[in-house]
Amino acid sequence: MSIRRSTRFAAASCTALALGALSACTVGPDYRGAPPVAADAMKASSFVRAPATGVAATAPAASAWWRELGDTQLDALVDAALAHNPDVHVAQARLREARAQLMGQRANEMPKVSADAAAVRTRSPDLSALSSGNSGSGSGNSGGGSGRGPLQLYTAGLDASWEIDLFGGTRRSIEAASDEADARDADLADTQVSLAAEVAQAYIDLRDEQQRLVLARKSADLQQQMLSLTQQRRAHGTAADVDVERLAGQVQTTRAALVPLDEQIDESLDRLAVLTGRAPGALDAELAVAGPLPTLPALVSIGDPAALLRQRPDIRAAERRLASSNAQIGEHVADYFPKVSLLGDLGYTAANPGHLLRKNNFSWLGVPYLQWNILDFGRVAADVRSAKASRDEASAHYEHTVLAALQDANSALSRYGHQREHVVRLEQVDDSAERASTLMRQRYAAGVATAIDLLDTERTQFSAQQDVIAGRAQLLEDFVQLQKSLGLGWQLQRS
Repeated sequence: MSIRRSTRFAAASCTALALGALSACTVGPDYRGAPPVAADAMKASSFVRAPATGVAATAPAASAWWRELGDTQLDALVDAALAHNPDVHVAQARLREARAQLMGQRANEMPKVSADAAAVRTRSPDLSALSSGNSGSGSGNSGGGSGRGPLQLYTAGLDASWEIDLFGGTRRSIEAASDEADARDADLADTQVSLAAEVAQAYIDLRDEQQRLVLARKSADLQQQMLSLTQQRRAHGTAADVDVERLAGQVQTTRAALVPLDEQIDESLDRLAVLTGRAPGALDAELAVAGPLPTLPALVSIGDPAALLRQRPDIRAAERRLASSNAQIGEHVADYFPKVSLLGDLGYTAANPGHLLRKNNFSWLGVPYLQWNILDFGRVAADVRSAKASRDEASAHYEHTVLAALQDANSALSRYGHQREHVVRLEQVDDSAERASTLMRQRYAAGVATAIDLLDTERTQFSAQQDVIAGRAQLLEDFVQLQKSLGLGWQLQRS
């Protein structure tokens, strides 16, 4: 290798190393993680409002908590909703959009290369004939002038341009886009958490309404039997007219309660159909038969406050958007500095297409291009200040999200624990009312109790049974809200 070529190689190597060193510079603040929020609460081994019984501090599974309720129809409904609900499709589309934008930002690091080719055919006028004017009109040029023949030109080549990311503006753009894609992924998970809880609540409402409708019909039938018995006793002179009328009024009151229950059942069926991506009425045949309420697990895993940060998708989304807004500061800070681009062109030009690729028809052009907005009257500074304000806003939003999540989880735990105790009391009341009703029916049949006494006892038992059904349904809904508050129910997404 000659000294001249060695010198060129060394210069090129030094230039490449210098550009590499410069490109390693990334301006703007590096992301150090989200700020600590409620540090003492997050270090605690348990939630403040966790009940003493019925829960465990073990970490719960992130998905499919509804399967713990042992209801195959509920499982199928939630699975259908997660697959077909339009809100999930919207969140999935937004995630794909964010990932495509990330792909586009990564492509900005690479050179841009384009190919072009052209075939030109033209004819120029005879300049000598134009300069002679009309003086040569009688000179005997009978050939009609001596204009030049057509000119042909063929070209083919490659154009390339590459903006060197000296100060990391492009890398910050990629970082911001990547964080936003992660946030969209968390948004999708949050949609799944909310949807699973909404389906479970609608299903519990349906079974609650169906159970109370069955009870109301059974109570109405029993009251009708009592009315018939009282009418027979009146016919024999052992019952008064007022007893008959009071029992008749109670029968009508109980039957009147059936109408709003039927209406509520229709609404719950339609709500479930729409949640699963189907038209109202599509689930009537499948769910029309009254079924029991789902069964609560004996022990519910709730984890600890630190696990809440990892589980709740809305917290993850807020943290990722904080990271994205932090990266956008560096993206704008890079505009303070010059931008260097390399422009190049390789091509062939010939008058004959058969000679196009000959060596002597080859041409090249290489241009380093520097651009620097030295005086912009504060435009870049305004963009940087705006980006910092957006970062501060994202930080405050993250703090609010964490605090709201802690409140949500503790409130849900408190409601669940108190409702468990409430249901136990309601069941005790129901047992007592059932025993009293049995004894009163025996006394009434023996003629030692009045219809008023029997009517009051039956009304009390019916109310106690309704309260137990409603209490158990509310406990199930509190369980669902607890799972939602813990951020459970999202599914892992494939890239």
